[in-house]
Order: sequence, then structure tokens, then C-alpha cells
Amino acid sequence: MQEFGFPTLALLTAVGFAGPMLAAVPHARIPVIVGELSAGLVIGKTGFNLVDDTNPTFQLFANIGFALVMFVVGTHVPVHDPALRSQAPRALARAVAVGAVAAVLGAGLAAAFGTRHAALYGVLMASSSAALALPVIDSLRLKGPQVLSVTVQIAIADTACIILLPLVIDLRHAPTAALGVLAIAALAVVLFLLLRTVDRWGWRQRMHDYSEKYRLALELRTNLLMLFSLAALAVTTHVSIMLAGFALGLVIALIGEPRRLARQLFGITEGFFSPLFFVWLGCSLQVRELVSHPKFILLGVGLGLGAVLAHCTGRLLGQPLTLAVLSAAQLGVPVAAATIGTQEHLLVAGEASAMMFGALLTIACTSIAGALAAGDGAAEAEKPPASDDSTRRGT
Repeated sequence: MQEFGFPTLALLTAVGFAGPMLAAVPHARIPVIVGELSAGLVIGKTGFNLVDDTNPTFQLFANIGFALVMFVVGTHVPVHDPALRSQAPRALARAVAVGAVAAVLGAGLAAAFGTRHAALYGVLMASSSAALALPVIDSLRLKGPQVLSVTVQIAIADTACIILLPLVIDLRHAPTAALGVLAIAALAVVLFLLLRTVDRWGWRQRMHDYSEKYRLALELRTNLLMLFSLAALAVTTHVSIMLAGFALGLVIALIGEPRRLARQLFGITEGFFSPLFFVWLGCSLQVRELVSHPKFILLGVGLGLGAVLAHCTGRLLGQPLTLAVLSAAQLGVPVAAATIGTQEHLLVAGEASAMMFGALLTIACTSIAGALAAGDGAAEAEKPPASDDSTRRGT
């Protein structure tokens, strides 16, 4: 096994191309991260063990990628969409109903498999992935009131489950985690007020013009400073950096993300840190544990199909079945749970892999549901497909 250096970085960057290559398969709709995770499995513990996922430098780079991924996810939440207000009550009711069913299913799975993670399983199955489902909706050109409503539901579920995850993954430290969550939320509010004041006084525009004139990337530097500061607070208060990245992303979404900053974030995140994080996650997962502990294969199936079943509760509240299944798309929360659980040694052997397996099952179900929804005539034919490359990632 080699030391972490430029040869290892070259290897990680090279295998990261597996994501775009799989995503390029026509009509398959495979998220980029599936290829990156698969590449990590091949070169990590499950495969040839070519890299050491416990190397501190590797872990630091991966954590930076994790924070940036969640930051970008936060900026994608449609906080300024007028539909959020008009559709929020109905969407919230469905999200609560899904959460209640997921809690029952989570308790059943925890009892069946002899774990103490009923609350964790419930949050996993209740979660949705805005960064995965919303681009799918856009690329399929799905329109109409029901689509707007499910968009709001996904945003609510995504936000709520990201906040709840640090509290439920280790119930013994839930009070400490709650204080950490409050500290990060308070700092995020302070940053929001500060940035809004700076924006109103015109300082932000002047900095933007100066940075663009002299090519200094000051906005990117400023956002990275805020991100790393929130991440440092998260580490100090024993809360996942996932929440730090997501909170800052919401702040930037509320203030308004300049296109230039969006391009810079896209380049630094999607071009290097995000692929490296997902390759690292694949390296750290021990899928062979599923063979040694076959019951966790069933746990993965239970988590994936349980999430779909829980989200189908929306059908009882008048939601089309295809959109209900589409709302079950998840990846960000399971990825975060697997990452936190692996780093903190909170999961038993095979449990993290089972979570990822369950998430991949929801992606498969979402792809089928999306195709059926488009085939039912919910697509707007005259609207061109989204051209943003980020729609293929699906975090």
C-alpha cells in the first residue's frame, strides 16, 4: 500500500472518471456518484486495497469534499420559489405522514436485525434527496401543480432529515449534538444577517467587480472561509460537517448565489473534491462484510424498499403514485450516515454498506418512476432538457 502523495492523487483522479463514463451511458440515467463509489470499492478495502482510507491526509481531503458537496446541495434548495409558500402546507402534511410510517418501519427493522438504530433507520427512510430528485424532474420536463408540490415536499424532507441525522445516529450523545446543531444554526443566522447587510450597502457588488477585474476569486475565498469556519465549529461541537456545509448552502441560497461564484464552486467541487470524497467513501466501505453477514443484504433491501413504501403514503393524500415513488430518491443522508458511522465507529460490520445498498435501490425505483411519470404525459414537450452538468451527479 502506497503513501498518500501525488501518485495516489493521480490514481484517485483517474478512477474518478468512472462516474462520468457510467453517467454517459444512453438512457441509463446513472448518477455520477454511483461510478465514483464503484471505483472506490475496486481500489479500496473491498477490492485490491491500493489506498489507505484511514490516511489522515486522505480523510482531510475527503472531509473537504463532503463539506463542499453538502454546501452545493444547500444552494440547490429552491428557497425563493413561490411554490414553497403555496404548496408548503400540503407538502408538509405528506412529509410528516411519510416520517410517521418510516419511524414504524425503522423500529421494525431495528428489532428484526438486532440493532439499536431504529431512529436512524426511520430518518434514512423518511429522507429525500433534493440534489438527486429535482434534477431528474427537470431533465424529464415534468410540470404541473402536483410536480411543484412534490418538489416542496422533497425540499422539506431533505432539510429536516439532514438536521435530524446528527441527533439520531448516536442517541447517547443526542443532547450534545443538539447543542452543536443550535450553535451552527446560530452562526449561520449571524452570517446571513451579515451578508444581507453587506449586500444592501453595496459592498458585495463592489467586491465582486474588483475581484472580477483583477481575477482574485474573492467570493470563492470568502465562502470557503465561512465554510471552513462552520466546519471547525462542527468538529469542535462533535456535529457532522455535513450540517455545516448544508447550513451555509442555505444561507447563500437565501442571499442569492452569483453565477460567477456558482461556476467557481462547480469547478472546485465537481472537478476534484466531490469525486475524491465519493471515491474515498467507496474505499472505506467493506462490501465483503455483506457476504460475511448476509442478513445485512436483507437490511439494505428493507431500507430501500421501506423508503419507497413510506413515501407511497403520499398516494393516500392524493399524490400520484409515480411522484410518490420519485420523492423516495435518497443518497445524501445515507452517504452522510455511512460516513459519520464509519468515522465514529457507530455502526456494526456491514451496516454502512447496507445503507448504501438501500439508497441505490431507491435510485433504481426513482429512475423507473420518473420514466413512467414522463410517459403519463406530465412532461412539457416544448421545454429543452436542462444543460447543467450538475444534474447528473445526484448527491
